Amino acid sequence: MLEDRRIKEAEHNIRNYLAEQLLKKTNINENIKNIFINNSKESLKVANLLFKNNHSDLWTIVCSYYSMYYMANAVLYNLGYKVGHEISHKITADALIVLVRNKLKKSLIQDYEEAQTEALEIAGIKADELIKNFDQERAKRGRLQYRMTESIKHAKAKTSLERAKRFVFEMGKLI
Repeated sequence: MLEDRRIKEAEHNIRNYLAEQLLKKTNINENIKNIFINNSKESLKVANLLFKNNHSDLWTIVCSYYSMYYMANAVLYNLGYKVGHEISHKITADALIVLVRNKLKKSLIQDYEEAQTEALEIAGIKADELIKNFDQERAKRGRLQYRMTESIKHAKAKTSLERAKRFVFEMGKLI
């Protein structure tokens, strides 16, 4: 679950990003949205190939993260928001919490209609987990890219790839 402190931080940051125009309202251009989606798919495909062929754990993680990043931006764009170039990864993470989290919950609830009494709890936990995974992958990418030994990277790469597949699948349902 996302901590209340993290949610409040994201809400505060989004207000600032909008005021500073680091996050802007925009009209939706289907071509731009499709570029984000295609970049996400390509990144996930490359991550799969790298992992399957045991080429590079580092780049499996980096590509897995970018598949999540591009899909997150596709969803934000589909909602009418364009993330600027400055601190775009942090803005995307915060925007997912503030602008997408509840929509993701609703989408996941539809998947669990048969279990109505459990759906809200499961969907809330799952939505928070997906967004928390994005935050964790963003941080991990930085650590791995610059500081982690090769012996640790392979297990982390597998986790990143599985998280990215799940994230891209669930977020894709919002578009």
